[in-house]
Amino acid sequence: MHRHVGAISVLRSRYRKTARSGSEVVKLMTSSEGRFSGKIAVVTGGASGIGAAVCRRLIAEGASVVAGDINGDSLAVMQSELGTSFVGVPTDVAIEADVENMVNTAVHRFGGLHLGFNIAGTARGGSIREIELDDYMFTIRICQAGVLLGIKHESNAIIRTGNGGAIVNIASLNSRVPMFGAAGYCSAKAAAHMLTQVAALELAEYNIRVNTVSPGLTATPMTSPIAALPGVMDAYMDRIPLNRPAQPEEIAASSLYLASDDASYISGINLFVDGAWEQTGYPDLRPFQEKASADRSTS
Repeated sequence: MHRHVGAISVLRSRYRKTARSGSEVVKLMTSSEGRFSGKIAVVTGGASGIGAAVCRRLIAEGASVVAGDINGDSLAVMQSELGTSFVGVPTDVAIEADVENMVNTAVHRFGGLHLGFNIAGTARGGSIREIELDDYMFTIRICQAGVLLGIKHESNAIIRTGNGGAIVNIASLNSRVPMFGAAGYCSAKAAAHMLTQVAALELAEYNIRVNTVSPGLTATPMTSPIAALPGVMDAYMDRIPLNRPAQPEEIAASSLYLASDDASYISGINLFVDGAWEQTGYPDLRPFQEKASADRSTS
């Protein structure tokens, strides 16, 4: 745990000094008061990282939010922090009954649904030649099927509420850019955007817009283990032109833009929020992972 916290601190710090750090950018960001007044949203993966940032920003801008996450303790802490506009529901997005219950909670507690944010994600890695099918399918169930189930139940609730709405799916730079040892994650994130495109096509007649946000390296608990490996952050920074990781609040801002009326004619896109990283490609992290594995085996 302490190692992960330290890695997030590294992700939030500067590597080579550029014009403005991520934390400085976040301080300059402003919420649009009332932009989501009267709106009801569900957020999967809402207990930490990008999901928590989306929840906080939505509530700051007037929405009521139901967040689903497997971490019930963190949801309880957020509920204490955010008050009556927030409800946390323990949710495994790979279980359809859990997703349906999360959406129904929003409808019963707040009176309907207008917005869905499908953010929950995780991964088990391994090269194509060696990966276990169970590990591959674990990632597919969360990152691909979880998005499908979210869209399915969110869209039906939005249709029943009336007047349309918006759904935002969080994918990854890896929805387009491959990475060594991440067959499950890369294919699931690519599939998540195709689900966005199919949903944008099918749900347009109900005035529901569906878009993808694909973050690059972001300072979250999910990225902290790899960031903790010696040399990895230097390898990342060599590839990211803006020379820093994103902060969760920056991904949240982009996501809320696509959910807002300011994006009223945008549907089916994949918005890369990656500091121009898509232009340069992914570093080969295998040497760092192999060294860490060797160090562990000799310790």
